[in-house]
Amino acid sequence: MRNFVEVSGIEVFAYHGCMQEEAVLGGKFTVDIVIETDFSKSAQTDEIIDTIDYVRVREIVVEQMAIRSKLIEHVGYRILEEFKKEFPAAIKSRIKVRKMNAPIGGVVDEVAIVIEG
Repeated sequence: MRNFVEVSGIEVFAYHGCMQEEAVLGGKFTVDIVIETDFSKSAQTDEIIDTIDYVRVREIVVEQMAIRSKLIEHVGYRILEEFKKEFPAAIKSRIKVRKMNAPIGGVVDEVAIVIEG
């Protein structure tokens, strides 16, 4: 049986981007997280310590999004690495970082990267 913790639609205002204006003005980002784990222990104990704490998932995302990067790929990788450190019960994580209204010379709702590991 495969088990997943999902935290979707984490909204963050951050200053990522290659353009200097993005470092000054910032923009809206949305992050979606899926972490594969094993619920067998937490299903028996009913204790938060035995599962992936989704409050902490959100905190890690917010902490890493607060560190400026030119590329959202860089931010996504940092989030993945923090999950590996913080959640030894994680089998695999999937991070999707969406940059809303990216300044790419046309009308685009969002651009996104997805990292799994």
